[in-house]
Amino acid sequence: RMPLLQATGKKNSDLLGLTEAELTEQFVRGDGPGGQATNKTNNCVVLKHIPSGIVVKCHQTRSVEQNRKIAREILQEKVDLFYKGEDSDVFKEKKASEKKKQEKKRRAKENLERKKHFKEMQQLDKK
Repeated sequence: RMPLLQATGKKNSDLLGLTEAELTEQFVRGDGPGGQATNKTNNCVVLKHIPSGIVVKCHQTRSVEQNRKIAREILQEKVDLFYKGEDSDVFKEKKASEKKKQEKKRRAKENLERKKHFKEMQQLDKK
């Protein structure tokens, strides 16, 4: 799962900063598909933000370094959302994307209705 703002290509400049002192980091075995590659390596990163108690688990790549970086980005967005609530950029971005999705669904439904109506009219013309 990609972080919300990262998925839209925005930089995390307006988000609350994290200090390493507030974080605890563990490397554990990941879960999911991958067989021996997953079962023998501790490349899944578990990152906890101590003040808020938010925990993020990242096992998106086989690289520990990349997982550490991604985990911090995800955690930063979650912490920002936790403290700022509806004022958070992450929240606004999520709302905007939901709105877009609903609009797309509505348009698709209208088109379907239009096609259905058109087919019915063609059937009537044939009779």
